[in-house]
Amino acid sequence: MKQELVEYSIGSVATWIALVLTVIFVRDVVLAFASKTGRKLTYSSFTTGWVALVCFVVGFKITAPFTPDGFKLPIFWYVMPWTAWIAVALVVFAIWSLGKTFSAITQDERLAGARNALIAVVLCVGLILLYRTDPDNKITVLNGGIPFSITTIGYLVVIFVLSMISVAWSANSAKAKGINKTIATQIGLIAGSVVFGLPFIVLLVTSFKEDKDMSAKSGIIWVPRVTETIPYVNLDDPTKKHYVGLYNGKEVESLVIGEENGKLKMDIFRPISLRGLTYTTTRDKLRQVPVDAKIYTAKVKDVEITGFEKESLEDGRKILSILKPESMKGTEVTLLASETEAVRHIGLRTENYTEALQYMPQETANGLVYLKNTLILVVMGVVGSVLSCSIVAYGFSRMKFPGKDKMFTILLATMMLPGAVTLLPQFLIFRTLGWVDSLYPIWVPAFFGSAFNIFLLRQFFSQIPMELEDAAKIDGCTYLKTYWAVMMPQIKPGLAVIAVGAFIGAWNNFMGPLIYVNSPENMPLSYALNLFKGDRASEPGLLMAFTTMTVIPVLAVFVFAQKYFIEGVTLSGLGGR
Repeated sequence: MKQELVEYSIGSVATWIALVLTVIFVRDVVLAFASKTGRKLTYSSFTTGWVALVCFVVGFKITAPFTPDGFKLPIFWYVMPWTAWIAVALVVFAIWSLGKTFSAITQDERLAGARNALIAVVLCVGLILLYRTDPDNKITVLNGGIPFSITTIGYLVVIFVLSMISVAWSANSAKAKGINKTIATQIGLIAGSVVFGLPFIVLLVTSFKEDKDMSAKSGIIWVPRVTETIPYVNLDDPTKKHYVGLYNGKEVESLVIGEENGKLKMDIFRPISLRGLTYTTTRDKLRQVPVDAKIYTAKVKDVEITGFEKESLEDGRKILSILKPESMKGTEVTLLASETEAVRHIGLRTENYTEALQYMPQETANGLVYLKNTLILVVMGVVGSVLSCSIVAYGFSRMKFPGKDKMFTILLATMMLPGAVTLLPQFLIFRTLGWVDSLYPIWVPAFFGSAFNIFLLRQFFSQIPMELEDAAKIDGCTYLKTYWAVMMPQIKPGLAVIAVGAFIGAWNNFMGPLIYVNSPENMPLSYALNLFKGDRASEPGLLMAFTTMTVIPVLAVFVFAQKYFIEGVTLSGLGGR
C-alpha cells in the first residue's frame, strides 16, 4: 500500500510538471506565430515541449491504474507530524543553498552556501532521529483527483489559446493595448465582485431554497427548485379541512379538532407564531380555504403516474389522487414515501420570507416593532454622531483656546481604552438614571462624540482654506453660522463616511441591546435575529430569509453613499487647490 501511494505521488508530481511545461510551450508557440515583433521559437522552447511530453507520459502511466473511471488531474497531500515537515523544509533549504553555491561568484559566497547546507542537513538528521523516538509517528498520504472530461479540456485549451492570441494582438497594436487593458480591468472587477460577493450570493440563494436542497452530495445547489402544488379542497374528512376564522380579532387559518354544544374547537395552523393555540367558534364564522397539495410521480404496476397528495398518513405513507394518465384520473393509491418523487421545477420558494415573519411574536406585528426600534437607534445614532463629532472637530481645527492641543491628546488617548473597561461604569450610570430596559443607553452616547470620528473630521476641516472662513466673518457670520453654512458643506465625503459607519454600527449593534434591553417590544433587529437563530437554527431557509431582510437595508445605504467613499478625502468647492 505504501509503495502504491509513493508511486501515485511521483505520478502526480510528473503530471503537474507536465501541465506547467505544456502551458509554457503553448504560450511560446502561440506568441511566436501570432506576434509581429519577430519573436521566434528557441531551442529551450522545444526542450520544454519534449520534457512536458515525457512527464505527461510517465505521470499518466503511473496514475492511470488509480483512476479507471476517466481522466483525473491527480492531487495528493502528505499528513505527517511537525518534525517531518520541518525536516522536509530543511532538505529544500539545503538543496537551495547548494544551488547558490554552484552559482556563486566569490569564494566567501560558496563557503557560506556550503555551510548553510551542512547545517540544514545536520538539523534534518536530528529531526529524523526525534521523529523515530515516538512510535505513534507515521506519515500517510491523502490522494485523489479532479475529474476532467474531454469537452472541458477542449474548452480550457481554446480559452488559453485565445487569451495568448489576445496578448500577442495587444503587443502588435497600441490601440489593442488599450482595449486589452480595459477588458482585463473589467474581468478583474467582475472576478473580484464574484469572490467578495460569494457569501451574499450563497445567503440569497439559500433563502429561496426548500429544505431538501440545503445539502447535496455534489456540493452546493446554486439553482433553487420548488415543488409543484395544486389547490385542493377536502370535502370528505372535516378534520382535514382548512378554515379561516377570527382569533382575537385577527384572521387565522385553523383545523377542526372537535365539536361541543354546537361550537367547533379549532387548532390554529397559521400564522406559525400562534400554531398550537386553540379557540372555539361557530361554523357560520368560518370560511373553508384550499390547501396547496404537493404533486408527486410514482410507478404503479409499471405505469408512470402523476398525482397530488390528498392525505399523509401517520405511518409515513401518502394517499395520492391520480392526475395522469387520463385513464386513471380520479383514482387513489397509497404509496410509501420512498416510492414517490416530488415534481419540481426551477423557481424560488418565497414562502421562506413570509414564514420567517410569521414566527415573530404577535406583539411585534410580524417584526415591525423590531424594525421600528432599529430605525430609532439608526436615526438617533447617525444624527448624534454627525452633529457631536463635527462640532467638536470644528472647534479643535478652526478655533483657538487654551489647552487645545492637550485636550486633543487626551481625546485621542481615549481610543486606547478597551470597551470592556468602560462597560460596567456605563451600566451603573444608566441604571442610576433608570434607563435600563429602554433604548436610551444605546443611542444617547452617540451625542457625546467618538474620538476616531472627531479625529477624522478634524483632518477634513484642516484642509479647508482659511479664506472661506475669513469671507464668512466679513459677511457677519458667527462661529456657529460659519460651521453650519460654510464648513459643513465642504466636508460631505467625511460626513458620509461618519454617517454610514454610524448607520452600520447602530443597525448591527447586538451587545448594547443584550445588556440593556429585557422586553421584546424594545428589541432591535440584531437582537431579534440572534433569538431567531436560536429558535430556528435547524431551518436554514427561514434563517437565511430573515438574515437577508436585515442585510438588504445596509447594502442599499452603501450603494447610495458609495460615491462619497470614492471621493475619499477630496473636498468639494475648492477648485484646483
